[in-house]
Amino acid sequence: MIAFTAASGTSSETGMISVVLADDHAIVRAGLRALLESQPDMRVVAEAGDGPSAVEVTRRHVPTVVIADLSMPGGGLETIAEITKLGLSTRVLVLTVHAEERYLLPVLEAGGSGYVRKSSAHTDLLDAIRTVSRGEVFLDPAATKTLLRGYLGRVHSGDETDLREVLSEREREVVKLTAEGHTAQQSGDILCLSPKTVETYRHRAMQKLGLTTRAQLVRYALRSGLLGTDDS
Repeated sequence: MIAFTAASGTSSETGMISVVLADDHAIVRAGLRALLESQPDMRVVAEAGDGPSAVEVTRRHVPTVVIADLSMPGGGLETIAEITKLGLSTRVLVLTVHAEERYLLPVLEAGGSGYVRKSSAHTDLLDAIRTVSRGEVFLDPAATKTLLRGYLGRVHSGDETDLREVLSEREREVVKLTAEGHTAQQSGDILCLSPKTVETYRHRAMQKLGLTTRAQLVRYALRSGLLGTDDS
């Protein structure tokens, strides 16, 4: 496996690693709990079945690591971002069935510290937990190779990054509504969010895309084909 040191601080290497399990499948959480609690240096302090619950139990328990499913209700990427915004020492390790390139950068950009495929969890997960608990980032060789290949391909071709590959589902929704002419208040009413939250998502999307004005955002949405589609 490949690990590299993250910019922020590390957790204690000698203390117990506390873990929150965030997955909408109870049977998966049960299997993970059994695996982790068989380790002398790990203990599961809480479980969550969706994104908002994961954020709340993380706030309450401040675990060393949150293991989060990318596809759980509430959005895996959104959950990572919300946990990151709490400003805690907690690290988020993504456990997912997805291995495609488009999921890798968004996970890291949202604040995730690691990426483990469920197909290799039986061999990689414990190592990944210990790695991210030390303040490092964990990627398996296949993920690292894919990440590098995709990055170099974009550099050499000069192509714009696909909107759907970079932004979270919520960010895409906000971009689409903005491009359609909705205000932050109107977008918030549609998405059941506060105007301030809408503005946060829009600002984050523009940062990711390297845009500075709403006009640029609208043009990008048009070029990317986001407008005129029914999915998000």
